[in-house]
Amino acid sequence: MKVLVLGGSRHIGYFSALRLLAKGHTVTFLLRKPAVFDGDEKVQPYISSGQARIVQGDAMKSDDVKHAWEAAGRGEPEGAVDLCLFTIGATTGTLSLTKGLIINPINVCTQSMMNVLCTMPKPATTKVVAVTSNGVGHSSHASLPLALKAPYSYLLSGCHRDKIGLERVLFHTGDKPYSEKEMGKEPGEQILEKEWRSREGLPGQGEFKDSVIVRPALMFEGECKGDEIKSAKGGKGPYRAAEGNLPGAWTISRQDVAHFIVEGILPEWEKWAGKVATIGY
Repeated sequence: MKVLVLGGSRHIGYFSALRLLAKGHTVTFLLRKPAVFDGDEKVQPYISSGQARIVQGDAMKSDDVKHAWEAAGRGEPEGAVDLCLFTIGATTGTLSLTKGLIINPINVCTQSMMNVLCTMPKPATTKVVAVTSNGVGHSSHASLPLALKAPYSYLLSGCHRDKIGLERVLFHTGDKPYSEKEMGKEPGEQILEKEWRSREGLPGQGEFKDSVIVRPALMFEGECKGDEIKSAKGGKGPYRAAEGNLPGAWTISRQDVAHFIVEGILPEWEKWAGKVATIGY
């Protein structure tokens, strides 16, 4: 496969990319700071061989994303790219006593996803996996363990508005109904411009359904149980994953989210395409 990764400098995007590279796929990274891989003993051999490609740019800039698509599809008919893995999250912010974590820019996930969809090679044949968060929207928040509801409401409300915007766009292009009862109010013009549906290049309603939204539980750095635990038939697996909400999901390691994406979602694409998947222990 030819794969484009946005948000691959660290965490889920990085761990997923390493898995994809180990399987022989070609991975193109869009990075604001390409030097992040200098001295990285795991990635450098793939860069040297040409299996990993580096494009310097910012996903908030449409022209940079377009350039990344072109680099990822180089050598393929019509520049075809098989998969786009989107794991971008806020990297800077300030903590407010009244508003929780205020991210900057406020719509980094939503705007970057808009750029991805508007500049992707047409016809749109690329699969898209986008990572957001458990607790996004009303019904997902209601499924959180009780002890997590207040911290999520306070600390992550700004981050989640941005991720709701990202999901709003994918719901639209995938023709998945946006229910205010389930998701809450529209994200607002600070997140999504007023006339976003008519932006040039954006697939129309229902025209792009080959996407999966992944909502991980509270994430941490830890071992990959998916590689260590071989679940017997009917036995307990390394983690839980479900379509839609997953009640009682406390935590999940970033390594296991990467495992689920590469070893779970991609081999069973027909099962997950067009759906929201929540993962946790």
